[in-house]
Amino acid sequence: MAAIAQLLALLLVWACYAALGPAPAAAQTESHPQVWRTKVTGTVDAPLAGYLARTIGRAAEAGAAALVIELDTPGGLDSAMRQIIQAETEAPLPVVVYVSPTGARSASAGVYIMMGADVSAMAPQTNLGAAQPVSLTGEMDEAMRTKVINDAAAYMRGLAEAGGRNATWAEQAVRESVSLTATEALEQHVIDLVARDFDDLLHQMDGFATAAKGLVVGTAGAGVVEVEMPWWERLLRVIANPEIAFMLLLVGVYGVVFELSAPGLGVSGVLGFVCILVALYGLQLLPVNWFGFALVLLALAFYVAEAFVASFGLLAVAGTVCLVLGGLLLFDLPQFFRVSWWVLGPAAVVSIGFFGFVVRAALRDRRKPARGGPEDMVGNVAVVLTPLAPQGQVRVRGQIWSAFVAEPAEALPVEPGEVVEVVSLKGLRLGVRRMQSGSLPEHGTEKA
Repeated sequence: MAAIAQLLALLLVWACYAALGPAPAAAQTESHPQVWRTKVTGTVDAPLAGYLARTIGRAAEAGAAALVIELDTPGGLDSAMRQIIQAETEAPLPVVVYVSPTGARSASAGVYIMMGADVSAMAPQTNLGAAQPVSLTGEMDEAMRTKVINDAAAYMRGLAEAGGRNATWAEQAVRESVSLTATEALEQHVIDLVARDFDDLLHQMDGFATAAKGLVVGTAGAGVVEVEMPWWERLLRVIANPEIAFMLLLVGVYGVVFELSAPGLGVSGVLGFVCILVALYGLQLLPVNWFGFALVLLALAFYVAEAFVASFGLLAVAGTVCLVLGGLLLFDLPQFFRVSWWVLGPAAVVSIGFFGFVVRAALRDRRKPARGGPEDMVGNVAVVLTPLAPQGQVRVRGQIWSAFVAEPAEALPVEPGEVVEVVSLKGLRLGVRRMQSGSLPEHGTEKA
């Protein structure tokens, strides 16, 4: 028990270490400042917001001269974006957002994050813009849509003014979804710097005075501390992908339904249950449309009913319609973040096949009458496995049974390998006797 307790303690320490991540650096000295650097790609989601907020706090605690966030994003969730901006604006150190590498972009939510930074920079051949709340297009009446866009425009303008940047263009990016290249953004004073690479960025922003906080960035001779997102947060980002969450939900239901229709070792049921739990966690990180979620559940109910009821495919068709509509409406996100047709189409086909054929076949097999029970063993031939003196073990019909010699006159013991006939059943023990010469039991023979 002591060894097990020590092992559990070590696992707990390891889990805490993995969750918090190693401390990248100690506090800087006056002669050797440190600049923290982290790279961010993909959509702006809840796990990313939590990671950046925590990294900003840790950099401040370590006394870093600045934190550089290298950004490449098509946009993301409004709530996650605002959490990141709040962490940027409240940080006691300069937070630098650098759109990099060449070919990267900062669109939609990324533009807001850049405007909230103390220093905004871009690499050549990058772009930013298109900050209109695209998820609203066609989904609200005009009055509500105007209200939300006005709110977003005011928020963007306030961020730009606080950072001393072009507030007019910032508002235009929200209202008209305009975009700029790195060179155009610098010329129009939308960003502060254009830097070829990270070293050039450190050189250019040394001595830069931030408008919002009144801080002076000191990066001369600075050491660079690379910070990476822990594996568990990268996993959370995968789970928070709408398509992954949708597929995990379906796979989980498949596993549970299959386990119920064809009980076995429980592997499919356990895996299905785990997939459902993980999917539900991913769903709570996303803005779920509960009407769409209800349609997905209704689709699964139709598919299950199709396995039990002969509806000539009508329930399967209804389930497919509900699954496609539910998948399309499942998330209140921009169109390019939602579940795509490339996922919905195969999911519908697989669901029809799984519930219409696999589950139905399993249920049909389960409903078949049992082919014999203990009482049906009488008359079968068995092979002796252990000496019967007078009790031992035999194998009959592929199963191992306890057995005893039913006729006292038999010469004992009956040796392993001998062939015997089952003549009686007593509880869970078979009564056997040696085969009579020339006799053949009605149920055939058992091979040794």
